[in-house]
Amino acid sequence: MTAAPITVFIPTQLRNYTGGKTSVPAHGATIDEALRDLDARYPGIRFRVIDEQNRIREHVRIFADGDRALTTAAPVKGELHVFGALTGG
Repeated sequence: MTAAPITVFIPTQLRNYTGGKTSVPAHGATIDEALRDLDARYPGIRFRVIDEQNRIREHVRIFADGDRALTTAAPVKGELHVFGALTGG
């Protein structure tokens, strides 16, 4: 039996990858697994969120089930929110 999909909420700056969708389903027990699943359907989206060392990019914030995730190994069961962090001075 396949686990129920999680809902990934997509920030405005990444919606061109999802055809404008604000949220999409994904499968995976961790953030990394969910983003790899998304990348299989929306090529390139994972690279915009995760760097070459498998770390969350500096300008991105991810919340898994309401808690801020600091690593891609963080578990996720229901909702994954991806935000583009604002920077500047």
